[in-house]
Amino acid sequence: MLKSKSRQNQNDKARTKVAILGSGNIGTDLLIKIMRSQYLRCSFFIGRKLGSGGMARAINLGVRISDHSVEAIVDEPDCCDIVFDCTSSETHKRHWTILEKLGKRVIDLTPAKVGRLCIPSVNMEECLTEPNINMVSCGGQTAIPLAYVLGQTQQHVEYIEVVSTIASLSAGPATRLDIDEYIHTTELGLKTFSGCQQTKAILNLNPAEPPIDMQTTVFAKVGSPDMERLHFAVTNMVEKIRKYVPGYQIIVPPTDGNNRISIMVKVRGIGDYLQKYAGNLDIINCAAVYAAEEFAKDGLRSRVRGTASDKCDESS
Repeated sequence: MLKSKSRQNQNDKARTKVAILGSGNIGTDLLIKIMRSQYLRCSFFIGRKLGSGGMARAINLGVRISDHSVEAIVDEPDCCDIVFDCTSSETHKRHWTILEKLGKRVIDLTPAKVGRLCIPSVNMEECLTEPNINMVSCGGQTAIPLAYVLGQTQQHVEYIEVVSTIASLSAGPATRLDIDEYIHTTELGLKTFSGCQQTKAILNLNPAEPPIDMQTTVFAKVGSPDMERLHFAVTNMVEKIRKYVPGYQIIVPPTDGNNRISIMVKVRGIGDYLQKYAGNLDIINCAAVYAAEEFAKDGLRSRVRGTASDKCDESS
């Protein structure tokens, strides 16, 4: 038993320390996902209300909590290496002015678009040196990889429209507050990754009972569609995404009607915090965890290279 505990302590020390800002639906679901990570350890779960459901869940998981918001990190800078910001767009902008001075790497799950837009299946490698990355939105993580594929396989993409529908129960107060920013940032992401300059994003909150699964439809107006190339590229992209979001699935494959292509995706959640209908939590949180693990692994590789270099210097 003592040896087992010793190994566990060593594993904990080897994992990268992370803090979560925001104790709502996104932050709490993220916490549970991080608890399974081999590369990350949540050292601080931070909000503003000790009585929230997220705080209670963190206590039950044995994670240290605080209701002092970003000041908890200011007071104890060594508590973490990576900060996940799960608050709101405007709040993140204030947080970044503080966290940047502290030298923290930040993964922003709000649509603040302060840092570089990150879609792990598309540009994770380019994001490894960035101090602040933005995970766009749940609809963005779902649709932008497909928009990217459209831009890569089609000669002329004139227009892209993305319609996402999520269960209203899965949208917390911060998500509702940020709907305008959600639209703007998702549209920016579509333009950035597809090369198409005319884009539109729509988000529907559906109050149906029982709650519906997250669904996203991508519409594109394309001159002379190359459907064979598109089908092949979409299949490859879905395989990449499913490595970190297992519930991501195409329910209507690329279909062409008078040069208007449509693709429909459903995201089924794991059911970590809310039930499995909340695929919008999974798509953005799984992407954020994947990005943080890539940061952690890149840090490990750098330390190994540094150790090897030191040994070479000693031997010479």
